[in-house]
Amino acid sequence: MPLKLFKCDETIPERERHCYIKAPGEDTTHYLPISNVPTIPGSLSERGCSYCGAKLVIGGVIKDCIQMIHGPVGCAYDTWHTKRYPSDNDNFQLKYVWSTNLKEKHIVFGGEKQLKQSIIEAFAEMPHIKRMFIYTTCATALIGDDPKAVAKAVEKELGDVDIFVVECPGFAGVSQSKGHHVLNIGWINEKVGTLEPEIKSPYTINFIGDYNIQGDTYVLEKYLHKMDIQVIAHFTGNATYDELRAMHRAQLNVVNCARSAGYIANELKKQYGIPRLDIDSWGFDYMAEGLRKIGAFFGLEDKAEEIIAEETAKWKPKLDWYKERLRGKKMCIWTGGPRLWHWTKAVEDDLGVQVVAMSSKFGHQEDFEKVIARGQVGTVYIDDGNELEFFEVIEMLKPDIIFTGPRVGDLVKKLHIPYINGHAYHNGPYMGFEGFVNMARDMYNAMNSPLMKLAPIDIREV
Repeated sequence: MPLKLFKCDETIPERERHCYIKAPGEDTTHYLPISNVPTIPGSLSERGCSYCGAKLVIGGVIKDCIQMIHGPVGCAYDTWHTKRYPSDNDNFQLKYVWSTNLKEKHIVFGGEKQLKQSIIEAFAEMPHIKRMFIYTTCATALIGDDPKAVAKAVEKELGDVDIFVVECPGFAGVSQSKGHHVLNIGWINEKVGTLEPEIKSPYTINFIGDYNIQGDTYVLEKYLHKMDIQVIAHFTGNATYDELRAMHRAQLNVVNCARSAGYIANELKKQYGIPRLDIDSWGFDYMAEGLRKIGAFFGLEDKAEEIIAEETAKWKPKLDWYKERLRGKKMCIWTGGPRLWHWTKAVEDDLGVQVVAMSSKFGHQEDFEKVIARGQVGTVYIDDGNELEFFEVIEMLKPDIIFTGPRVGDLVKKLHIPYINGHAYHNGPYMGFEGFVNMARDMYNAMNSPLMKLAPIDIREV
């Protein structure tokens, strides 16, 4: 089947190259949506900016840092409290955000003095915090401020602080994916290898591409601890700044979210010779396969099988209960990039749910290759989807539930279709064996909520 032009896109026919419906006998050698290119003018994109990809997705997760946004206060506000990544230090990173609060005068005369003053004030107000991330924004990049020079001056002046600068303004790339890349490469080039970790186990890994969404990291750490594996660093769920500086001492990089963090795994292999192992940690079968892969690398197959057997005995009956009630339901996944291909086979195999449409905000070609290979015939694939396209997909496919972000979720709720927060979860964690039961529970509760039956009723006509 050729690429699809939705009716709403007739005035912007270029959108046809971004939408595809899988037909029998076709694969990615026949058709592949164009991706990771600028949004077409006239299409109302759901994408985030490059700065957002650096701060909100990766850097803002680190639990012991001052997060200083060099720009107008709105840039700080828009990337604060929108993701649910807790930490074991009383959620410091969720409570606070810092901004240099640039005004018009700073744009005219420069903002470096304001940045230096803000850095010193922030460290003075939080004397127990000695680490900082600084992010440039569109405004400060355009006027040519040099935050790295300011950071070096403050480090020299204060003596006991360490500062990392992410120079990735919003306009730097076509989506937040550019921010992932810039932070990854900047971190390994400037900070990795500057601190030595304490090695406590003969088996050490970095777990890359896990951001502790509603406690995902805690679930994964539990499995790895039972296998006697030491995690040098989680990139970046529940991680400290200094743990991430010691990533060069791991024996293996285990990669979950390849889109946001595959770059640093590749560089660790190139610069330090650390092998890369990709796994899926959502879904029963995928999680079991991932533990077996890790176990095989270290010769810990027996321990991996013990954990799989223990967790399966504990959680499989509950999963089967939900599978009985969810089998045959239709689901849309409209999220960022990798979760499309992480989730599609997991929900189909483990829950009997049919994924009928997928849309990616910042996926690259390899993401679409993976998800189309895993997806079923008749599934709709969209790059950089807009809300009018979503409405047409809903009318065409009549999904029972939609996994997406809060912005599209609000639109979906107005159509009286259950929605699950695909970015930050409803009631997670969703990773691991127990996590997938949580995901199934949220799907079941959403579809069977009495509110969904009441929502279409106009009480004025009752």
